[in-house]
Amino acid sequence: MIRDDIENKLISRFSPHFLQVINESHRHNVPEGAESHFKVIIVSDDFNEKRSVSRHRDVYQTLAHEMENGVHALALHTFTLNEWNEQQDKALRSPGCRGGSQED
Repeated sequence: MIRDDIENKLISRFSPHFLQVINESHRHNVPEGAESHFKVIIVSDDFNEKRSVSRHRDVYQTLAHEMENGVHALALHTFTLNEWNEQQDKALRSPGCRGGSQED
């Protein structure tokens, strides 16, 4: 499964304190059982002293194969441990699909 591959690569690369990979494909106009849209919440010391753009670039580089082979979108939520401790009580909701959500 693509979700498992994403999770394993992120664990190997970032040694996260917290990682959640959520398949949100069902919220989009894709075939049932698709693995094309994911939300990733990752907390890692690797993000210390890095801006959001750099963190996202690192995740995209780690998942380059998946992005070239079926993953259409990643909603990335990247945190340092301190940021996560301040943020985790707030909802991290993904935006709706603009390409024709099945929920519409």
